[in-house]
Amino acid sequence: MTEQDRQISEIVAQERSRLRNFIRRRVPDPADAEDIVQEVFYELVEANRLLMPIEHVTGWLFRVARNRITDLFRKKKPESLSDAAAEGEGGEVLEDLLPSPDAGPEALYFRNVLLDELELALDELPEEQREVFVAHELEGRSFREMAAENGVGVNTLLSRKRYAVLHLRERLQRIHDEFAKK
Repeated sequence: MTEQDRQISEIVAQERSRLRNFIRRRVPDPADAEDIVQEVFYELVEANRLLMPIEHVTGWLFRVARNRITDLFRKKKPESLSDAAAEGEGGEVLEDLLPSPDAGPEALYFRNVLLDELELALDELPEEQREVFVAHELEGRSFREMAAENGVGVNTLLSRKRYAVLHLRERLQRIHDEFAKK
């Protein structure tokens, strides 16, 4: 296995679950979501083969995923994502805060801007805070489960999440206020 192939394999192993969860929260059909995951990683392989420089691989993967999701919604009328949340796929709290993708082009634009800003804000967090926030809020994992897995106390995990939430609130308030004026 070449060094490039090994690096791609590591990225796929490291980001697959998080990327799949990100896509599944936005795409109600599991088959469509899996297709998008495959497309994103295919594009990563192609970009690597074409020697395209990618500075922040995680951000690039999620940007490609958002673009593929948008392409999918353009092709067909999507189910409401809140329907998917009601079916137990998680993301209810975040979904309730976002404008509906069915509310027209302006709402869809605002939704995409908020999701982009959220991804950037998450990338700004220290790794430990980001991992706890993503695992609890986006993947639906319990603090007890994370504590048992990582050997870190529940109170420590709660504290990390609290700091992550404070940062995200502060970071996203400006963009929220801008759109609230409109």
